[in-house]
Amino acid sequence: MTSQLYAICFNTAQPSGLARFWSRLLGWELADGPDDDVEILPPDTSGFRIRFLPSQEPKIGQNRAHFDLTSTSPEDQQRTVARALEFGGKHIDVGQLPEEGHVVLADPDGNEFCVIEAGNKFLADTAFIGALACDGTQEVGYFWSEALRWPLVWDQDQETAIQSPDGGTKITWGGPPVAPKTGPNRLHFELTLPADADWEAEVDRLIALGATRTGVDEGDGVRALMLDPDGNEFSVQRPG
Repeated sequence: MTSQLYAICFNTAQPSGLARFWSRLLGWELADGPDDDVEILPPDTSGFRIRFLPSQEPKIGQNRAHFDLTSTSPEDQQRTVARALEFGGKHIDVGQLPEEGHVVLADPDGNEFCVIEAGNKFLADTAFIGALACDGTQEVGYFWSEALRWPLVWDQDQETAIQSPDGGTKITWGGPPVAPKTGPNRLHFELTLPADADWEAEVDRLIALGATRTGVDEGDGVRALMLDPDGNEFSVQRPG
């Protein structure tokens, strides 16, 4: 059976504080996760959760992935920005132009995200988290489409995007040039399988699609640690 996107994980030195920020901003329920991590739960049980994992890795440069939050009106965009600033976010400059309608912010741990202007047609059929926008190649977009069995909803000029058949957040890749990787990514995917699935067979399927297996989580032994074709870390949790 095919892997499912269980969570988008943030590596952070402040799991609880960062979880509170995103819980308040998104309106998602805050919950304790396994070990020392914290997670927030989507309002729709078919969606992914967001987990915040303890890490002392320093942030180097811009993240390879960030959230794009949607707006229903100019006033709604302003309210989202104001709430983010109230909860501990800040404005940042990543080279955006004054005439661009989106607002670029960072969360309290320095992770970039954007609040997109109202009327964005590409995100019209999504959720409050309209997209996880990633720096990546066309090849990695094809890989994740096959890995998750999510259809391609954009494939043009080496830019790709996928979306669950159930709708919701899109995952996008901007195509070349792809910034060089500097250490482990702060954001990564955690995949899970149904209880009756063959874990090793699924790991083998992902390898056949272009992933690389790097080992097994030494903490609990129930996650295969892997890299996608662009070298981005992800894990596959053993069923049960």
